[in-house]
Amino acid sequence: MPEFSEAFTGLAAKRKLSHNELVRAIRFMIAAEYEAIQLYEQLAESTDNELSRRILHNIAREEMEHVGEFRRLLSVLSPQDEPFYYHGVKETEEVLEEMGIPIPEAECCGEKSCGCSH
Repeated sequence: MPEFSEAFTGLAAKRKLSHNELVRAIRFMIAAEYEAIQLYEQLAESTDNELSRRILHNIAREEMEHVGEFRRLLSVLSPQDEPFYYHGVKETEEVLEEMGIPIPEAECCGEKSCGCSH
């Protein structure tokens, strides 16, 4: 796990983050959310306790939402990165097409305020 206690110890009291430091911190937080997802899912798959499994899977899904929130924030704070992400998506879609694997469409969550198309 990342050393969260060390990343910005006392920083708030000394000075504010620069824009570039904030962008790097957001990237770090995205990585931490993915790590938390892995931890919760792995733990859920390692127990027969159904209550724990359900709760852990639910928490993992909440972490996925956090990834989405951080990714959206990062797209606003660092829009120059977006073409790289887009290019990566397109490269993967080309490989899927070459292999004859259908490209899944993103599914809408069904909430009116989610921002996806309904």
